[in-house]
Amino acid sequence: MNPIMKSLSVALGERDPETRLHSDRVIGLSRELGAHIELSSAELEILGLAACLHDIGKIGIPDRILLKPGCFAPDERETMRSHALIGERIVKSIDDERSGMLSGIVRHHHENYDGSGYPDGLRGTDIPLFARIISLADNYDAMATTRPYHPGRPHREIIDILAGSDGEKFDPDLLHAFCHIIERSPLRTA
Repeated sequence: MNPIMKSLSVALGERDPETRLHSDRVIGLSRELGAHIELSSAELEILGLAACLHDIGKIGIPDRILLKPGCFAPDERETMRSHALIGERIVKSIDDERSGMLSGIVRHHHENYDGSGYPDGLRGTDIPLFARIISLADNYDAMATTRPYHPGRPHREIIDILAGSDGEKFDPDLLHAFCHIIERSPLRTA
């Protein structure tokens, strides 16, 4: 890993240890899914870096929002959503040949397959593959982990949510593969 990228990951952990732990789990789940769909070792490296940096933009979110224990007001939600754009700018500024690709993945990790995501409302395969992978891992871990505004959910409930009405938010082929790998993953919640 580029030393600057490693430093940013450490900085995120200092800013918010829970977000850093979340990113570590997203790295693991993303790499498991990437290996399952037979990404090359070079692609898995890029995927792991992007997963590591996917929430780096939260460094720029004020504590009153980032650490808020309840639901967001509309303006707070917009501020929180800006972490994808902040993250893109941070990653794009890294002096590394992969920064352009990584910054695009960071920007688009909250896009939904049905076009309902943000920041650009991309849909389907217009969303970078690695962003679609990270989105699944990110959503699974976010639901599995207790947060100030919701308790962690059990595995079966998360899978039902991912495959249910939210199923349109995810690439159906990746969702199918994710449902397969998560059953044997050490990162599977109870």
